[in-house]
Amino acid sequence: MSLQAGIVGLPNVGKSTLFNAVSNSAKAQASNYRFCTIEPNVGLVNVPDPRLFKLEELVKPNRTVPTQIEIVDIAGLVRGASKGEGLGNKFLANIREVDAIIHVIRCFEDENILREEGAINPVGDKEIIETELQLKDLESVEKKMQRTEKMMKQGDPKIKAEYEVLKSCYEHLEKGKNISSLGLTKEEKSAIADLFLLTDKPVLYVANVDEASMHTGNKYSQALIDAVKHEGNEVIVMTNAIEAQIAEFENPDDKAMFMEEYKMTEPALDRLIHSTYQLLNLSTYFTAGVQEVRAWTIQQGWKAPQAAGVIHTDFERGFIKAEVISYDDFVKYGSEAACRDNGRLRIEGKEYIVQDGDIMHFRFNV
Repeated sequence: MSLQAGIVGLPNVGKSTLFNAVSNSAKAQASNYRFCTIEPNVGLVNVPDPRLFKLEELVKPNRTVPTQIEIVDIAGLVRGASKGEGLGNKFLANIREVDAIIHVIRCFEDENILREEGAINPVGDKEIIETELQLKDLESVEKKMQRTEKMMKQGDPKIKAEYEVLKSCYEHLEKGKNISSLGLTKEEKSAIADLFLLTDKPVLYVANVDEASMHTGNKYSQALIDAVKHEGNEVIVMTNAIEAQIAEFENPDDKAMFMEEYKMTEPALDRLIHSTYQLLNLSTYFTAGVQEVRAWTIQQGWKAPQAAGVIHTDFERGFIKAEVISYDDFVKYGSEAACRDNGRLRIEGKEYIVQDGDIMHFRFNV
């Protein structure tokens, strides 16, 4: 499955630096001028998971494959983007295609890095981006309202109900509020599903602070944290430039030495990747054998046949059953055979909801 998180923000806030740090398969140009990134860069990012390496230690496979998510580096938005400023329509279209948003906000002072919005103001920067997304959503909702209004003459109650949802969305956006805070039901959301509204996407904030503030944060990152408390969205405080340097190390010992110098127990990037994974409502199950130990990404709540389909569509189409061992049991007993002997291997059918960390083997017939 392929789900994407898009990195957005004003120009020169550290988006491409973050992308370069987080992505292990693509590098974005990072320069000190507007619209350095024009075409979105897409990178596959390994999801750090210590469980995978514990399984590797126990099974000793020929290879170990982590699961991945896609991160998209989208060009810097500017005030007026919803009206086409700074190639805004193109960039907003790029955001529409992603499943979640990583909003990078500048929380540091540096006179050598261009800033068009005046003094450092993380809350103001957040509001500029939000306003542009809201204005674009208003435009999308209004267009559909006009089409739906014409169709209401047919007297179809479903069309009328759809129009009422669109009207609620329009009024909410007009007040400067995001669709995600409207509290639409699953049925109501079907009325706007085809619009892929920008302000309905889950959001994670990155407060890009200076090196001196990487552990403690600063007044700017705190202002951002205070501003988003009511949203329930997470703010990760990190120094993108330091994270980019850590990502450059190929030798684990050199990496550990560098992190020790900065008194870091883990890269902030690991927290960011895990948080993004959660933001997308993703879960992990494993397959473990001598040939390969691999992590697989699924949506939370998927049933066994859907999970099997991630490996191959034939697995889902011809699904018979799944052999399942919990991660904790596998670690406790040390092998599939030992789990089987101790009655810890379960046979599950088509209605089984896969749990995060399940170790699975599928039986199928096509």
